[in-house]
Amino acid sequence: MNIVNLAGMEIGVNEPVQIQGVINLSPESFYKSSVKTGPGKILQTALQQVKAGATIIDIGAKSTAPYLETQISTEEETKRALQGINIIIDEIKKPISIDSTSSVVAKAAIESGAKMINDISGFNEDQKMAKITADLDVPVIIGAWNINRFKGNPTERVIEALKGSLKKAEEAGINPNKIIIDPDIGFHRIDDFKWYKIDAHLLMNIQQMIKAFNQPICIGLSRKSFIGHILDIKDPKERLFGSLGATSIAVLHGANIIRTHDVKETLETVRIIEKIISIGKELEE
Repeated sequence: MNIVNLAGMEIGVNEPVQIQGVINLSPESFYKSSVKTGPGKILQTALQQVKAGATIIDIGAKSTAPYLETQISTEEETKRALQGINIIIDEIKKPISIDSTSSVVAKAAIESGAKMINDISGFNEDQKMAKITADLDVPVIIGAWNINRFKGNPTERVIEALKGSLKKAEEAGINPNKIIIDPDIGFHRIDDFKWYKIDAHLLMNIQQMIKAFNQPICIGLSRKSFIGHILDIKDPKERLFGSLGATSIAVLHGANIIRTHDVKETLETVRIIEKIISIGKELEE
């Protein structure tokens, strides 16, 4: 597996699973309790997440939930993102990723101190994003996008979508050692599979995606609607335990980054899994 270096931190096989704490600056977000809009709240959240064990802080200024009407202007998204970054950049000692599908927002964020781009569209929403990423020479999380165009089961469709995005990355000159893939759990609403079954299938087939690309993989499933549907829990505030259960599946199947709203709980879940696996292997030797 290619190892991605993010501000001196290595991401990939045989490395600890990294915890990416989410800070939502978008009032439109599906999980209202995660939204932070005042400077004090933003800084407090970032400091709490780092103290709890986050190794990456992910700033998002526009909701990307596929079932919500969340369109805002690029100017507003940029304003929100830069406000958040500027509030925390001098106070935390962890790399910041910018969660955006806009090359304008991503460029402004990196120039303001962010260290990684998180594009859930996989360079498809903004055709300039791949070139901007290459020019900035930063790591990037590439999401699967529009899997409805392909045939096969959900994992096969995600792999095909990611192939298209990785081709864009190659053509733009992005080094493979800068690329992390993301199957975009929660974003696939297609006619021939129930959406919650798609997400379950992707979680159970992480190794298939890793083998297809030999790249580290990021999994974001925190409090998402497939958990709510499976457990019949409508309020995202009540989906913590379901999220931790799904996180366990992701880690056991090879995830390298877990993106979460709940850093402390997720970190403990991840580390106990890693420790049990390590102890088990030790006793087998």
